[in-house]
Amino acid sequence: MTLIRTRVYKDLRFDAAHFLPNVPKGHKCGRLHGHTYRVRMWCEGVPNEQGWIVDYAEIAQAAAPLLDVLDHHLLNEVPGLQNPTTEILAAWILERMKAAIPEVCAIEVRESATTGCVVTCQN
Repeated sequence: MTLIRTRVYKDLRFDAAHFLPNVPKGHKCGRLHGHTYRVRMWCEGVPNEQGWIVDYAEIAQAAAPLLDVLDHHLLNEVPGLQNPTTEILAAWILERMKAAIPEVCAIEVRESATTGCVVTCQN
């Protein structure tokens, strides 16, 4: 069998509050509110001798400290997330997960059923 580059993902979620300090006065996102965030972490590579890119349990273990920082917290108080837009949050997660799991190639953050963001690694 020819091994080809493959992508796998692991879904996680957390609940957090935030507000966006840089929106125009009166914008609803400038008020304190919360979301149940859904995060999809994508990993890419050639399957190893075990047949996988990375163990899903390894992804979950690497993500646990991040979830501890984010879950049930005010995101604006997290260093680096003073303006916690979905775009900034996704990039913040990607930077930290890439350091822990080199195979991470993209992070998708959904803040609702209809809105979200995907950030990818630059080659």
